[in-house]
Amino acid sequence: MTFLDWLIVAVVVIGLIVTGLYFLNKWAYKKMDTQQTMIDRMKNSMSIYVIDKKRDKITNINMPKAVSEQMPKIYKKMRLCFVQAKVGPQVMTLMCDKRVFEAIPVKKNVRVEIAGMYIVSVAGMKSPQEIKAAKKEKKLKEKAERKAKKSEKSGN
Repeated sequence: MTFLDWLIVAVVVIGLIVTGLYFLNKWAYKKMDTQQTMIDRMKNSMSIYVIDKKRDKITNINMPKAVSEQMPKIYKKMRLCFVQAKVGPQVMTLMCDKRVFEAIPVKKNVRVEIAGMYIVSVAGMKSPQEIKAAKKEKKLKEKAERKAKKSEKSGN
């Protein structure tokens, strides 16, 4: 086989891989969209008292057996974000994603949106863009203050 033959085979294989990834991505977005619509339809706003929060495997957390059996295998091996909270008279273990996990304070009452056992959002939680903008603004303000102090020192 010549170099040209190897090049053609490589291009065909790369094309097949790219096509497969395209359709896999399309399928994943459809699945994510259906799950998001179900979450939006099921979410309720309520107040909870956060007792504890931790990142751990679902096998180490006190979750109902039915919930742990329904989880996909990949999530059983991953460390997920869990929040132990008092919802009304019950103490429950709830799941959430990383950005919500970081926004929830411990030992405080928090207003959240819950869909089943999943915390969707926290009332008053800022979006990632707002957090970035606030950090950028703070850095610019600190830089201006340092510049002002420098000019005062050189002026004296």
